[in-house]
Amino acid sequence: MMYDQYAALIFDMDGTLVDSGQLHEYAWTATLNKYGIPIDRLLMRSLAGVPTKGTIEILLEKFGITATASLDEMNDFKEQAVHDSMHLYVKPTALIDVAQRYHGKKPMAIGTGAYTEEANKILALCGLDKYIDVVVGADQVQNPKPAPDTFLRCAELLGIDPAQCVVFEDSKLGLQAAASAGMAGIDVLLVHAIENDYFL
Repeated sequence: MMYDQYAALIFDMDGTLVDSGQLHEYAWTATLNKYGIPIDRLLMRSLAGVPTKGTIEILLEKFGITATASLDEMNDFKEQAVHDSMHLYVKPTALIDVAQRYHGKKPMAIGTGAYTEEANKILALCGLDKYIDVVVGADQVQNPKPAPDTFLRCAELLGIDPAQCVVFEDSKLGLQAAASAGMAGIDVLLVHAIENDYFL
């Protein structure tokens, strides 16, 4: 088995274990249109994995826009759009096979840029919650990806040495976070042909 040498498996959620690209594209499009922020598809794709507020800050700076609402208001609007429509869009990716194979044999965690409550709901909708021992969302760490905090927190909660963990990621920022955490990183597009259909 290809991941037998690791003591624990850590998955990013969106675009990795969960096919949610269309959900977030829908929610972002609604949010950016509401607050008059241009939609640059290539830029949005490059920011996959960056938490909502961080993404908005980058967009405002890039386009030289003065915000018409607070970061909190825009964040809440986007989160509400995700919450209201997640049941229409999310499903497991082919990586569910890996989770099923190691279920009960190795501890598994989710390390995501989404908020923990949202992540738990999405995992439950996809029937993935039964495979996952720990969920670490952006609200649990000081510094989100590409900082290593998210994945280090996963290892800490699982009780596993970071060097014994393997991380599955779909974004460059996530793979950078895994490397900074001293963990092996698997690019799910290259290794498992999983493509995040987000602002393609």
